Amino acid sequence: MQGSIAPNTVVTAEAAHAAHAAEAHAEHPDLRVFGLIVFLISEGMLFFGLFAAYLTFRSVAPSWPPEGTPELELLLPGINTIILVSSSFVIHQADSAIKENKVKAAQLWFLATFVMGAIFIAGQIYEYQHLEFGLTTNLFASTFYVLTGFHGFHVIIGLSLIAGVLVRSLKTGHYSNTSHFGIEAASVYWHFVDIVWIVLFLLLYIL
Repeated sequence: MQGSIAPNTVVTAEAAHAAHAAEAHAEHPDLRVFGLIVFLISEGMLFFGLFAAYLTFRSVAPSWPPEGTPELELLLPGINTIILVSSSFVIHQADSAIKENKVKAAQLWFLATFVMGAIFIAGQIYEYQHLEFGLTTNLFASTFYVLTGFHGFHVIIGLSLIAGVLVRSLKTGHYSNTSHFGIEAASVYWHFVDIVWIVLFLLLYIL
């Protein structure tokens, strides 16, 4: 019959469209990883500036912390540090699991990381509530709150990313061993947050 379209023609047209889409994708490589790296470098520069300011204040001050500043307790921050650093190993397990196409295992590891990160934030809030100095007490107090608060804000962002990955993972087939950028991105960001905290802990509590 005139005007009818042969099935083979439809199949050929669909195949041609798919081939064209694949070719277009090949011509435009995935730059998400590059974008993530650039973003983390910019965030690292922000923290580097804060670290430099802290070290400058410390080097020119007659005494550091200023006389009369209550000593920081090490027990709670030490426990918090262990929890946060351990969470890096936990989230790495999630990344390894998804590369083996173990979606359920990746979900469990991400959930464990979220809980550990939430405990870290709760511990930091508890510490704030029991500190014997405020934001404007002296220069040390101000830099302490700015550094730890800015880092805490980044932990909360990391928790939001992890929560987003968990929600997306509930959709069947969303993540697999061939499609898992969201999991990798959240993992890399979380490692970044952990490294920054190690530097902060050494600067504020140990040195």
